[in-house]
Formats: sequence, C-alpha cells, structure tokens
Amino acid sequence: MGFMDNVKAKLAPAKEKVSDLAQQHGDKIDQGLEKAARTVDEKTKGKYSDKIVTGRQKAKDAVDKLANKDGGTPPPPPPAA
Repeated sequence: MGFMDNVKAKLAPAKEKVSDLAQQHGDKIDQGLEKAARTVDEKTKGKYSDKIVTGRQKAKDAVDKLANKDGGTPPPPPPAA
C-alpha cells in the first residue's frame, strides 16, 4: 500500500463528515458565500465583480458536489414548511 493509499484511507472518514455537513447545511453555506462575495465586492468597489461571481459559483459548485454522495444525483428538496 502506497503513501497516497494511506492518506486516502485516513481521510475517508473526514470526507464523509464534510459531505454530511455540506448536505445538512448547504443553505447556510450558500448564504455565507453570498455574504462574503457581497462584502468583498463592496470593499473592492466592484473592481473585481466578475472574478468574485466566478469564485462564488465555483465554491457553491464544490459544496454541492460534496453534498451529493450518490454519484451526482442531487439530494431531494427539503420538505415544504
């Protein structure tokens, strides 16, 4: 077993935990990303708006990917309250 196999084996439980958290709190993470993007955009006076939007979308996509444990099928929508 190589070094990378050992690393992957040790990180598997952490990846599962992160995946569970991303699935449970995806909406809160998205709100945080939006707030951070808005704050940075204000601080830079819109100079980097396009890059901020791109970065926020990539971060959201990464969180969504982490939340989808079953090979890319999106999780069911939350029940209507």
